[in-house]
Amino acid sequence: MLNQTSITEFLLLGMIDIQELQPFLFVVFLTIYFVSVVGNGAILMIVISDPRLHSPMYFFLGNLSCLDICYSTVTLPKMLENFLSTHKAISFLGCIIQLHFFHFLGSTEAMLLPVMAFDRFVAICKPLRYTLIMNHQVCTQMVITIWIIGFFHALLHSIMTSRLNFCGSNHIHHFFCDVKPLLALACGNIELNQWLLNTVTGTIAMGPFFLTLLSYFYIIIYLFFKTHSCSMFHKALSTCASHFMVVVLFYAPVVFTYIHPASGSSMAQDWIIAVMYSVVTPVLNPLIYTLRNKAVKGALRRVIGRRL
Repeated sequence: MLNQTSITEFLLLGMIDIQELQPFLFVVFLTIYFVSVVGNGAILMIVISDPRLHSPMYFFLGNLSCLDICYSTVTLPKMLENFLSTHKAISFLGCIIQLHFFHFLGSTEAMLLPVMAFDRFVAICKPLRYTLIMNHQVCTQMVITIWIIGFFHALLHSIMTSRLNFCGSNHIHHFFCDVKPLLALACGNIELNQWLLNTVTGTIAMGPFFLTLLSYFYIIIYLFFKTHSCSMFHKALSTCASHFMVVVLFYAPVVFTYIHPASGSSMAQDWIIAVMYSVVTPVLNPLIYTLRNKAVKGALRRVIGRRL
């Protein structure tokens, strides 16, 4: 699987090389990582422990929280280590593993979001058939399927990237190993890798995004023609608001990163966008769902009350 070049490690140059700012950035990102793990962990705990939340909507939310914890853990611990280190190295194998799990978890989350949107579509537009359509077996099968697809999508990238020749610099101008920065260091023909990145990853990003928009389009059309009460219309839309905010936060930077031409981007632009979808989004998701969802807030209060 691994390439035959002489490079055995890469240097992750990170976001900024001003040494005086490294301790400050370490504290900022350590706080973000802590909030992300605690927030998503709390949602995962209450979804599992509270029988009132044993429904498809919260089953998918628990999977989202699990993905966000793992997603942050793929990149942030290594970034935090590099803030305190002068030798910001990662082994070749470690780089490929990080790339694999980053794309595995990212693509799985991208496919989970339209499943969550479909769940809201069935709940609002076909309420009498909801328990039949979204039964436990179907929900479990959908989740297992998208985790498997995400794994093999990432495996495709990790295998194809590991077979490239890296005969020049081993300096990665990024804070984690991703396909685009590695392709910039590769020698030889990378057309197939670039095609896979643009076509396969582009499809994984854009396909679920349009399916999510389609679900919300049908929801809005249904509510517009079937609901004659403004309060019912507002209540139905409010159940979708949290998920829609998560969709926008996740897809906007991902689509911009993997759809726009590599030649038209700058390194600073790329890592700012990467921070958005790999660091900021996982920490905002639990805040969005906790602040806007009465059931989650109620379950959290009950858990805290039992602890006290």
